[in-house]
Amino acid sequence: MANTHVEDIVNHPSRIIGLAAVHNFRDLGGYPTSSGHITKWRTLFRSDGLHRLRGADDMAQVQQLGLKAVIDLRTEREQREQGIFPTAEIAVDFHHLSIVDVTWSDTETPEFDDEVEFLVWGYRDMLEIGSGRFADAMDVLSQANSLPAVFHCAAGKDRTGILAALLLSSIGVDDAHISADYGLTQDAVQRTIAWAQIHRPEMAERYATMPKAYLAADPRAMQIILSELAQQHGSVRNYVREIGVADSTVDALSDLLLEPRSADKS
Repeated sequence: MANTHVEDIVNHPSRIIGLAAVHNFRDLGGYPTSSGHITKWRTLFRSDGLHRLRGADDMAQVQQLGLKAVIDLRTEREQREQGIFPTAEIAVDFHHLSIVDVTWSDTETPEFDDEVEFLVWGYRDMLEIGSGRFADAMDVLSQANSLPAVFHCAAGKDRTGILAALLLSSIGVDDAHISADYGLTQDAVQRTIAWAQIHRPEMAERYATMPKAYLAADPRAMQIILSELAQQHGSVRNYVREIGVADSTVDALSDLLLEPRSADKS
């Protein structure tokens, strides 16, 4: 029953922002926390590559969200070759916080028989290399004038997934909801591939020839990472403290991202 309840929350009909050319844009609202609060809807979003955001319908839908800040976690090469969020059409504070220097596709990566093992290796590496940028992103999002905000990378899966996990866990969302939310990317990847086959054949070809593990989003990988952080640091909140995120920043994130409990409102 507990897993069914988690899946119902994660698959809430308001979760996915349905866009034509961006396939993993979703809301981080509606998640329960250990304090009894719920994360606010229409306040914080995660996404895949927002450089594809160009069509009039997509642009209008995103404009309606009232975004004040966009955090792009991609590399400079990705920005240069793919483009960035359309800041000329939608006025936002744009932050470039590259989590890694090179992507998996740009370097040699270890071969693993198991996709989960590959993802866990990649995320451990990402947490080591990108810890300062993850901390910077949390600082940006703790500012009231940054919200509503969206953060994204290329597929909205790995760099975006780790930042979402650090944010949500720090404010009290449990591992089950975080891991299940991460797993929603599995369907988004399939939507992206189907779209690319029609609109971007060269992109579809890249997807077809890259290792399958690069496209995986198995919730077990995120659960392992969260468990390791808790075992090694006592909690994810302790981990973010160790990488430079002040307690006041996490408190501000909680204030900005959580709905007051019913008892608090009365």
